[in-house]
Amino acid sequence: MMIAELKTRAEKARRICQMHGISQADIAAHVGASQSQVSRILSGGSTRMSRLFEEVCLFVERFEEGVTPELIRANPDLIDALQVTWDGSASHAKALASVIRSLAVLKPTTGT
Repeated sequence: MMIAELKTRAEKARRICQMHGISQADIAAHVGASQSQVSRILSGGSTRMSRLFEEVCLFVERFEEGVTPELIRANPDLIDALQVTWDGSASHAKALASVIRSLAVLKPTTGT
């Protein structure tokens, strides 16, 4: 991702936070970072793609867009986990989907 794309994505995330009342502290607690790290990302101060940048943006973007197929395809950790786990069969896909859905109980709540 180019620097301009990173800044555009950070700006979009910042606007979503303002629209939905998402605090930097909420984001930091969710992604396991400090509030100052989140602030630096949302202000466009991060000029390189990092795991934390991606986590912050994904957390915020889901409030605006939900989890879209594009976000799923853009998440290399998720894609890698599926590639090394799924055997390609329909029955295995159904079993993996069931396991993933069961993890929803671990979904953190925010103040929104």
